Amino acid sequence: MAYAIRPDDPLRAEVAPLVEMHLAEMHRFSPACHVHAMPASRLAESDISFFTIWDGDRLAGFGALREVEPSHGEIKSMRAASAYRGKGAGRALLDHLIAEARARGYSRLSLETGRTDDFRPAISLYERAGFSECEPFADYAANDFSMCMTLRL
Repeated sequence: MAYAIRPDDPLRAEVAPLVEMHLAEMHRFSPACHVHAMPASRLAESDISFFTIWDGDRLAGFGALREVEPSHGEIKSMRAASAYRGKGAGRALLDHLIAEARARGYSRLSLETGRTDDFRPAISLYERAGFSECEPFADYAANDFSMCMTLRL
């Protein structure tokens, strides 16, 4: 399937409902003190690069990139729409974020996710792309729920 990926606005009417659904799901699957997904208003701030992936005029997902430090980027709140899970949208978006991180000159790209079964599809996607578990980075702290992963670029 050919997808189109472009910079976008998480507050846009066509995009915000998927961002809000993702945030609600993260609150349902995660302990309250371990929800690191960002609301649309935070994803719209200038230190976040927000991208959407489209199948024609249908939103297939979104993802965001944040600079941790000049050589280190972080994937934030990546999500494939339910209808596009298992159809390559998540991998296409992840590949785009990795390419963007490389273009920025990052030597490392990291993320935080949950380690429970609800997060297993995401963990598998990241592992297939070469990410591996790492120590907490940035402001994350070690705990029984969260898992940090990184990819050397």
